[in-house]
Amino acid sequence: MKDIMNMNVKKIAFGAAVVFFTGFASAQTLQDGINSIDSDKFAQAKTNFTAMIAKEPTAENYFYLGNTFLKQGEPDYAKAIESFNKGLAADSKSYLNKIGLAAVKLGKGDKSAIAEIQKVVTDSREKDAEVLFRAAEALTIFEKNSSPDLAIQFLNKAIEKAQKKGVPAYYYYTLGDAYRLKRIPGDAMSAYDKALPLAKNKASVYTRMGTLWMAAQLWKNAKESIDKAIAVDATYAPAYKALAGYDIRYQQNAKATQDLINYTKYADEDPYTQLEISKLYFTNEDYTNSKAVLDKIFDKIEDPIKFKLRAYQSYADGNYADAKQNMDTFVSQAEKTRIQPADQGLQGLIAAGLAKTETDAAKKTALMTESQQKIAIAKAAKDETMKWDLELANIAGGGGTSQAEVDKGPTNPAIEALKKQVAANSQDSDALFKLATAYQEAKNWNGAILTWQKMSVLLPDWAPAYYSQGYSYQQAGNNDAAKIAYEKFISTVKPADMEANKQTLAYAYFAVAYMSKDADLAKAKDYVAKSLQLDPTYQDAVKLNAEINK
Repeated sequence: MKDIMNMNVKKIAFGAAVVFFTGFASAQTLQDGINSIDSDKFAQAKTNFTAMIAKEPTAENYFYLGNTFLKQGEPDYAKAIESFNKGLAADSKSYLNKIGLAAVKLGKGDKSAIAEIQKVVTDSREKDAEVLFRAAEALTIFEKNSSPDLAIQFLNKAIEKAQKKGVPAYYYYTLGDAYRLKRIPGDAMSAYDKALPLAKNKASVYTRMGTLWMAAQLWKNAKESIDKAIAVDATYAPAYKALAGYDIRYQQNAKATQDLINYTKYADEDPYTQLEISKLYFTNEDYTNSKAVLDKIFDKIEDPIKFKLRAYQSYADGNYADAKQNMDTFVSQAEKTRIQPADQGLQGLIAAGLAKTETDAAKKTALMTESQQKIAIAKAAKDETMKWDLELANIAGGGGTSQAEVDKGPTNPAIEALKKQVAANSQDSDALFKLATAYQEAKNWNGAILTWQKMSVLLPDWAPAYYSQGYSYQQAGNNDAAKIAYEKFISTVKPADMEANKQTLAYAYFAVAYMSKDADLAKAKDYVAKSLQLDPTYQDAVKLNAEINK
């Protein structure tokens, strides 16, 4: 499937809740359940809290069970509501279960729930640190529907109230999470630092630190923190999930697959955790494992998110009809607040794929119109889940560039040796350069495209990689994709490098002008003029200029 999706697909708007640590130091069995949630062992946590309810059906125990359904990778709102309502039946004044029901509303996108949570805290007269903590936690669970300022306010009060008995580490974890939502990494790290000496399992804190460094794109620090987490507790599942994110970032697909195998080993068989694993495999471009995991749990999951993931998998395989069917099912079953601009963008790409083989002229036109409208929605929202124009160009050109397509093309001993070198260290830019060049010399244009793309991921500011992508796309006969790559080259060349890149810039401007002359004459005239400005003796540009300015 298309390497075009390689980095951006990790941002796929699956709508997962941000899974944060929760806690409440009380009875050992309660602590066991909290530890299970923190370790991504949601099935174990549910079993734990269900046993506690059987023994003692208190409002608090129903809250802890309901909260588990909110904290898993994809929230199960129906089961959470059921548990919170049982908690209120046991005690109609239960502040915790009122917070739980408001959190469900917040997760579904109803921001009036923030005021409801605030009211519950006011009604409680702020006497109970646990109520303050759970209110703050509810305001941080769902990244897009959060209120970090209010959460910080409640957490500071909870920390103050807990001073006498000793502040639990998770109060600081959640404070860090709230600052993180506010995009204040320094304060978030300070809160995690305070949690570190208090935490029984320091892997939990180191993992958070690692993912915070990743969010700040400080990759060396991120790796050091994740390594510390695994050194402290080699069975702590979330550390491997974080490590997979790191390895996916560096295109180390084989390592990421091993990370995911470890994550699977140390998390548990809860279907929603497995759904998370399927998504991560997809992000790692391991479509076979992604599909295998999803197939195993598909009937165990009620959440329509499963149809969205299947739609992405089918799109990745170029099976547009199946992708459309699954996306339509997701849209019809999911609450409207869960349908994101990226979903509409995907529908637009699917429509373009269907239009490619549609023989009925009216239907073809309708599909192309739908494609343009829906992709425009994703672009207007500045959604970067996928490179929309490049995906369209690949559909128009007959599909994206997959490793399978590359392997069908020409090879030689030099290519095979360089492939092994790159597999051993995907950050070796020298080996990537040599491999891409070797593919070009062998006229394996798909191999060249794929490898230059990997170079662009590794060195996004290095302009020549985009020029070479453009050239390779052009040789492969995909002019739409070539045009996008040449434009990226033009926009990436730094002013200081203009002189050194004069000839290649002149060609890039000419190539875009030539490929635009039938669809956008004004652009063609502008670009050919820029080409001649850089090199007045460039004969192809001279001829094109004369032709389009008759």
